[in-house]
Amino acid sequence: MLSISLESCFVLQSLLAMARMTIEQLRIFLAVAEEQHFTRAAEMLYITQPAVSSAIQSLEEEYGVKLFHRIGRRIEITQAGKLLQVEAQKILDCVALTERGLRELNNFQRGELKLGSSLTVGNYWLPEKISRFKRKYPGISVDCVLANTEEICEGTATGLFDLGLIEAEVKPSLKSCLDFEPVGGDHLVIVVGKSHPWYERGKIDLAELYSTGWVMRESGSGTQQSFEKALESWGVAISNLDVILVLNTGEMVKAVVETGVGATAISELMVSKEIQLETLRKIGVTVEKDGLEVELEIERFFLSLKHKKRFQTRIARAFEKILNSV
Repeated sequence: MLSISLESCFVLQSLLAMARMTIEQLRIFLAVAEEQHFTRAAEMLYITQPAVSSAIQSLEEEYGVKLFHRIGRRIEITQAGKLLQVEAQKILDCVALTERGLRELNNFQRGELKLGSSLTVGNYWLPEKISRFKRKYPGISVDCVLANTEEICEGTATGLFDLGLIEAEVKPSLKSCLDFEPVGGDHLVIVVGKSHPWYERGKIDLAELYSTGWVMRESGSGTQQSFEKALESWGVAISNLDVILVLNTGEMVKAVVETGVGATAISELMVSKEIQLETLRKIGVTVEKDGLEVELEIERFFLSLKHKKRFQTRIARAFEKILNSV
C-alpha cells in the first residue's frame, strides 16, 4: 500500500477525475490483470464479460496503448499494463483510505479497525481489550488477523493492519518504519507433563536444560525469540539443546508436552489452567549466586506497532488509548 496522507489522497482523486479514467475502470483493469482472463474477472466483479471488455478497450483507446496481448484464448499483460497495474493499485488504496477517513466524521458511529496480533497476545491478552473497545464503540467493526510475530511485523509495515500487537522484538530491518511501545507483558515458564522426570522435582539446575528433549515454536514466533534471548543471557547454547519437535502454535506445543514428551517454554497466560489442574507443572530453573540459590525468570513485553508515516485513523488512536489503560 502507498504511504500517503489523507490530504494527498484527495489530491490524487482530483487528478484522477481530471483524467478521463474512472475508478470503476481501474477496478476492472486490476481484476483482469489479476485473473489474466476477461470472463473470470467479470465473474469476480459480478458484471458481464462485455462490460469488462468495454472498460479495457476504452482505456486502451483513450491513451493509445495496449494493456493486454490477446493470444488465442489467453491474455498477457503488456509493459504499459504493468505500469498501470502499479499506479492503479496506489490510487485505489488511496480511495479506500479516503473513504475510511470520511466515515470517521460520524463520531465513531461506524467504521473499521484492522488489527494484526501474534498468537499468544491475540488468544489470551487482546480479547479483553477488544471487548472494552466494542462496549465503548459498538458501531465500529474490528477485523483481527492472528499470525506469528514476524508476519504481524511485516503486515504492519506494509499497511495490512492499523495496529500490530506482538510479544517479542521488532527485527532491525523494520525498526526504521515502525513505531512500537510496550502495552503489557507476561512471563515465559518452563513446563513438563506428569510423566516427565522433572515433574515431581519442581525445579532444576541451569545445566540440566541440556538433559531433556525440547518442544519449540517456529523461528518466527515471539515465544521462541524470547526464549532464545533468555537462553543467551543465561549462557546456554540453544544449538546444544535436544530439540525434538518444532510446532507452529502454542496450543500444539502445550498438547504434546502434556503427554510427557519433552519440555517447553511457553506463556504463563497460556498454561495457567493446566498448571492449576496439574496436567502440567511449572519447573523453576536455578543458579547459585553469592552462595544463594536464585530462580531465573523470563519476562517479556507485549508491543503495540504502527507505521511511522502512514495515516493513522481516529479509530486506531482510540484503540491505542484502551491498550494503554489499566
